[in-house]
Amino acid sequence: MNNSRMLEVLQLVSDGEMSADQAASELSLTTPPADLDFATLDHDRNNRIGFPEVIYGLSKTPKDTAEIAVRIYGRAGVLLVTKSSEDAFRLIQKSVPEAVWEEGPRTIWADRRPEADKRSIHGVVVVAAGTSDLPIAREAVLTATLMGCDVVMINDIGVAGLHRLAHRMDELVSAKVLVVVAGMEGALPSVIAGLVRAPVIALPTSVGYGASLGGVAALLAMLNSCAPGVSVVNIDNGFGAGYQAASIVGATWGPSGG
Repeated sequence: MNNSRMLEVLQLVSDGEMSADQAASELSLTTPPADLDFATLDHDRNNRIGFPEVIYGLSKTPKDTAEIAVRIYGRAGVLLVTKSSEDAFRLIQKSVPEAVWEEGPRTIWADRRPEADKRSIHGVVVVAAGTSDLPIAREAVLTATLMGCDVVMINDIGVAGLHRLAHRMDELVSAKVLVVVAGMEGALPSVIAGLVRAPVIALPTSVGYGASLGGVAALLAMLNSCAPGVSVVNIDNGFGAGYQAASIVGATWGPSGG
């Protein structure tokens, strides 16, 4: 519930137009979870933290993913499924025809919010070291965008061709927060953090040859960064990085955003 509605309810009680029991019910901070045979849905999450429950699609069957997705979308009006499949998308699309399949990040999303309710908060910049990192970078972009951010995307300025970074410095230094995505040796977040004032969210990817150990080498390099202002999310966690970036610039979704 947003602040204006809360004040409205309190005024109705004060004026004698609403009972205390009715007000208590409407002002309740929690909504009972919705139980399926295989999942318990958190329909109150958008009221508590500003964004609805997001579905992690990996290892879920297409049928289970679709059933969860349709129920969440029916209540929240916005849907995000990460690490999913085209089979799940086809099932979801039967009930949510406006759903979109993003092939690179393997993400499903839909958004039926009125344009007037959508935000366009500036300041999030997502940087991908190389084209191979783009699927994970796009997951971060999509997440932050659905949360109300107008995201700037910069690609292919990794350390193997560092001279290309100089041409994007204006965008980098004007950012309020940067998500820097890199595999291989994972050096780019440290480089950028040494050039900008804004916090840097380092996002390691599983891109790389054998000794990269599926992204572990990049993860450890980022965790051991000597540049100040670097925080690190897990390997290939574009959703987590995008969510954190949107939170830093103050983006929220839904009526609780105020």
